[in-house]
Amino acid sequence: MSPAAIVVADTITKLPSQAAGAVVVSGSHGGRYPGYLAAKAGLRAVILCDAGIGLDEAGIGALPYLEGWGIAAAAVSHLSCRIGDTADMLARGRISRANAVASRLGVEPGMATGDAAALLEAAPLVAAEPPSLGESRGEVAEAGPRRILLLDSAALVRPEDAGCIVVTGSHGGLVGGDPAMALRTDGFAAVYNDAGIGIEEAGIRRLPALDRRGIAALTVAAASARIGEARSSFEQGIVSAVNETAARLGAEVGRPARPLLLAWSRRA
Repeated sequence: MSPAAIVVADTITKLPSQAAGAVVVSGSHGGRYPGYLAAKAGLRAVILCDAGIGLDEAGIGALPYLEGWGIAAAAVSHLSCRIGDTADMLARGRISRANAVASRLGVEPGMATGDAAALLEAAPLVAAEPPSLGESRGEVAEAGPRRILLLDSAALVRPEDAGCIVVTGSHGGLVGGDPAMALRTDGFAAVYNDAGIGIEEAGIRRLPALDRRGIAALTVAAASARIGEARSSFEQGIVSAVNETAARLGAEVGRPARPLLLAWSRRA
């Protein structure tokens, strides 16, 4: 049997056509929803970023989820390479966690990403039909005139969200290092999970990129809110980093995000 292909994707939300049946190395966080996308796409195996692991181990939620389907999955340490950057994952990334399916193939903590991917080429190809996890776009009912949107993924941002406060469950790293991907509309403000901040502060690199566009941006600590869940960011998140635009509007590290965002929603 010929070896399976190894495919890279800076975000699991945009997989190339050749991903089905392949081992995918993705810069996305290792939360449950990316795991669902991996199963839905028919991947042989996937390697994601552990995103600091964080509250309730949400940063590696994909691993037990995929294990339940019999699909191999592993995560690289956020301290070894930049989240959102597959080139860096392959150059410097080191495995921090693996599910039982991947472990049986020899994948273990400390292993280089490329070596782990090569082992995963022997993973079983499972035909999974996962039920939808219902990743959603929501809204905060008690917000003021300025809407507060709750988007579990930054991929759900729409052009018509301009001027809103956009709270996402996504990591605060730059996807593929591209500043244009920091936010897909000119929101009033944007909130991300810091994914443990990580090496070279990769988990908060969207913040200065949005400063250059005059958009207030902040991250909440991965230890305070479940990555991949915008409602958790809003209700539980503790601010871990702010850009200059947000600081001028009163954002402070160590404060709860919720009262700040509600106050911003009531600004003229």
